[in-house]
Amino acid sequence: MTTLSNRLEKNWRHIIGSDFDYVAMEQFLKDEKAKWAVYPKDQEIFNALNLTPFKKIKVVIIGQDPYHGEGEAHGLCFSTKGENIPPSLSNIYKEIEAEYGEKPGHGDLTKWAEQGVLLLNATLTVRKDEAGSHQGKGWEEFTDAIIRAISDKRKHVVFMLWGAYAQTKCALIDPKKHKVLEASHPSPFSVRHFLRDGKIHSFRGCGHFKKTNAYLKKHRRKRVEWHKIGPPLQHLYSE
Repeated sequence: MTTLSNRLEKNWRHIIGSDFDYVAMEQFLKDEKAKWAVYPKDQEIFNALNLTPFKKIKVVIIGQDPYHGEGEAHGLCFSTKGENIPPSLSNIYKEIEAEYGEKPGHGDLTKWAEQGVLLLNATLTVRKDEAGSHQGKGWEEFTDAIIRAISDKRKHVVFMLWGAYAQTKCALIDPKKHKVLEASHPSPFSVRHFLRDGKIHSFRGCGHFKKTNAYLKKHRRKRVEWHKIGPPLQHLYSE
């Protein structure tokens, strides 16, 4: 039987260090799964890290926790293999379309991860139909260590912080070494609203995707092809 720590790529285990208690987290997940369905699948819990090697990270997008519906979560924040595009992801795609004149055609963001976009949820698992159910159980210490390591050991990474929760991670990031982009969460409830210092920082019209590529170009790094992840399947979009 593969242990939780062995599902994580070896280099990432070294970067995170030995402080995280994989055994305690594995026991917690075992206890949860004895009573409820837990997402994503065991082999997909560390997808964000296993698909995006530390040395290849160009962008970090921080989510809160996985989708809690059956067949949706697969270890990448905002990404889904479900049959429908969730509303927040739909708004992300609308912003990409506004910036590039084209939007992705399905919800699986694996192609972003393979291009160096770390799609990191602060909490890596969730109980079925209960958003936030695994918050405060230890995952935050694990993912904070990841964010801190990227900030400390890498240069010229773009951190996209959407919404108040993601923006709490600013304290872990050195803005002198990296680019930090903030906006409201792409959820339909907040996509147009974010008041800070008397200014509105709306996700709608934020321009983050082009700003990211401009920053990467400035530092001689390959741009991210945000809209090229597969053939269009327009009937999947939620409104």
